[in-house]
Amino acid sequence: MSEPVTVRILDREYTVGVGEEERDSLAAAARMLDARMRELRGGNKMVAPERLAVLTALNLAHELQQGRAAAPRRGDPFALIDEANRKLDALLQQS
Repeated sequence: MSEPVTVRILDREYTVGVGEEERDSLAAAARMLDARMRELRGGNKMVAPERLAVLTALNLAHELQQGRAAAPRRGDPFALIDEANRKLDALLQQS
């Protein structure tokens, strides 16, 4: 059952409905987002919050995309085997 949880990002409060098992994860995500937005904003407090949110989301999406491209999908044994074979081939070519 979904219950309202209030998180604070850039000194603004947002209420989100989540299940009990997701509360801690949501709080951690909100803290990470707040830290990233503050980092991106730096000392310039005149940046529009909407622009800052979009730029932060873009940066996070880019990092997620890079992480997915760099690592084989979990649960796919063939992808893991293919990745291991590529690494072995590269090592053997160096010899």
